[in-house]
Amino acid sequence: MRYKLIIAYNGTSYCGWQIQKSDLSIQALVQQALNTVLQQPILLKGAGRTDAGVHAKGQTAHFDTDTPLDTIRFIRSLNSLLPSDIRILEVSLVPQDFHARYSALSKIYHYHLQLDPIEDAFNHPYRHPVRGPCDLALIKKAIPYLTGTQNFTSLANKTKKGPPTKNGIRTLYRLDLIEEIGGVRFEFEANGFLYKMARNITGLLINVGAGKIEPGKIPEILNAKKRQNLFRAAPPQGLFLYEVKYPKI
Repeated sequence: MRYKLIIAYNGTSYCGWQIQKSDLSIQALVQQALNTVLQQPILLKGAGRTDAGVHAKGQTAHFDTDTPLDTIRFIRSLNSLLPSDIRILEVSLVPQDFHARYSALSKIYHYHLQLDPIEDAFNHPYRHPVRGPCDLALIKKAIPYLTGTQNFTSLANKTKKGPPTKNGIRTLYRLDLIEEIGGVRFEFEANGFLYKMARNITGLLINVGAGKIEPGKIPEILNAKKRQNLFRAAPPQGLFLYEVKYPKI
């Protein structure tokens, strides 16, 4: 039987989602809890990686087991073994051909920016404070240049093992600018994301809002098809994997 997990976590203390040899990851801790509860080795597969310091409200993963599960009791057992900054939100039985990564239709990320000079006492660890001007009108002019199907190689970082992918083409279905108390958030929905793509787009838009990059320069940046040192990727603490969408089962 194949089961789907929906997982929320605060990524501050971890090296990211994916298991690493020397650092503590979310995937390793969840897989360890599954092994303990089910008393068998479990291979947990996620919808995608999140980097060190990045959070999730709706990471998705799946695993196989021969043990029928009482899902409510199972969630309680897993959460009792996990640290408080990792929570299993849902467990559900899915068809055998479901795959957390390959069955996904789209992923939604949120990035939170702090614009108020007085940071919120509770939310500041999960927002990136923008120092200096941030013209939202300029950012809104820039957003249409980034949506649609195009090559986002210029907005991706290289991994330690080389380029993130040979194919940089992705479809960014939407990029919404939502005002919230003390700042704004970007909502990204795409059929897939390159390595640090959401953080690089955020860094680009911060520079647009500061008047350092004109909105009309974005097609030129994209057409270069290589990462340039025009801006830095936004730091990880403001980024959340909000939801992974799948076909209805």
